[in-house]
Amino acid sequence: MKAIYLSLLSLCCLFLFSCEENGESNSAKPKARGSIGEIILAIDSTKWAGPVGDELRAIFEADLPGMIRSESLFKVRRVDPRAMTRMLKMYTNIVYVTTFDDKKGGSQVINGQFTPESKAKAAADPSIYSLRMEDEFAIGQEVLYLFGNTEKELISNLRKHKDQLQNLFEIRERDRLAKALLARKNAAAQSDGRKNLGIEIMPPVSYQIAKSVPGFLWLRQPTPTQDRPDISVFFHVEDYKNEEQTFPENILQLRDSIAKSHIFGDPENPNSFMTSEKQIPPAFRNLVINDNFTVEIRGTWKTNDLSMGGTYLGYLMIDEKKGKLYYMEGFVYFPNELHADALREIQTVLLKTNVSWSEKTGL
Repeated sequence: MKAIYLSLLSLCCLFLFSCEENGESNSAKPKARGSIGEIILAIDSTKWAGPVGDELRAIFEADLPGMIRSESLFKVRRVDPRAMTRMLKMYTNIVYVTTFDDKKGGSQVINGQFTPESKAKAAADPSIYSLRMEDEFAIGQEVLYLFGNTEKELISNLRKHKDQLQNLFEIRERDRLAKALLARKNAAAQSDGRKNLGIEIMPPVSYQIAKSVPGFLWLRQPTPTQDRPDISVFFHVEDYKNEEQTFPENILQLRDSIAKSHIFGDPENPNSFMTSEKQIPPAFRNLVINDNFTVEIRGTWKTNDLSMGGTYLGYLMIDEKKGKLYYMEGFVYFPNELHADALREIQTVLLKTNVSWSEKTGL
């Protein structure tokens, strides 16, 4: 790989920086590979075992909130920089981590990519800690360099920019997933969304209508198997009256009232309605989506007769101009299996097909 020349502007402003390796054009590069949510993390083993590794695990292997069992945000594969083969360099998401004072072999391999001028600029400004490079080795690739003059400086910047680093890859992975998932839409569900909810939705063609009535629409993947989760999404609209409707306890009451009226584990058994699991506290997060105040909720659910259970991800969005409150949610039934990938699919469906995000990574 040719040496990395870091301009002061790109470092200080953290602008996207891309280059071509040895003059190779993008048309000659292979397509990046890797599963959704997977990150190759190139770092010296000693540094990975120390405080820097702890901070990186807190960022990229953070537990998803509101889950039945511990599941991490991303699937991280740690690799010694000296073992970064051509095949590994083809992966979609790669993160290189080093400090310029580290004399260990793995860090020296990464440090050799930086020019003396670049290191001097980083030494003069401790806030400089990252560099993004698109399509460095393959098309559709994100390569992120995280660095510092010392471990103390790097750890400080990692802690300060934790949310931005997570958002960078969360947004990227949703965009990747959306290209395949939303290539074809369910026209009938779109029509019912307009008619029954007064909103524009673009659900994947694989999501079929389970129930559609004024103010409510439930879509479901039709063919769950042992290897494929049972995924549903639903949408609800009602009048917005006051701010109290956005309080966590009231959001839970709304969710349970919707589920009790419309969603049953067994349609023939009215006692099998879905309800929120209270033993695992749900996690709430405030957002702004398309200038509308929104609350994200992550938690677990069960049927009232205890026959089924799983996880869910929901968004309560307020449109004050229209005087409307929208609640949209996806929930997963996949016993004894991990739910992180299914929840990422749900998030992609909800956020990419119903609202226009104006997302900023800050990197």
